Amino acid sequence: MDVANHLTGIGIQGLFSILLTLFFIAISWWLLQGFRVDLFLAEPSSKKSKLLILFLAIIIGHGVGRFFIDYYIWTSQLRFFFS
Repeated sequence: MDVANHLTGIGIQGLFSILLTLFFIAISWWLLQGFRVDLFLAEPSSKKSKLLILFLAIIIGHGVGRFFIDYYIWTSQLRFFFS
């Protein structure tokens, strides 16, 4: 495999990681919309509360996305164990 194909593979993996992470951030945002934040925050409709929900969605989405990306990488590396 030449260098150009290797770099293309790395670029595709990077794009896959970005899209997967953004997907899980969006899913986390959607799931957090059903969470009753008004029970825990003094002003649930304020900009600060919305920003907190956004940060929570980013943290959760990044963590879940990172898990799936790592799992994909680990499973693709298993072929080296058996060769």
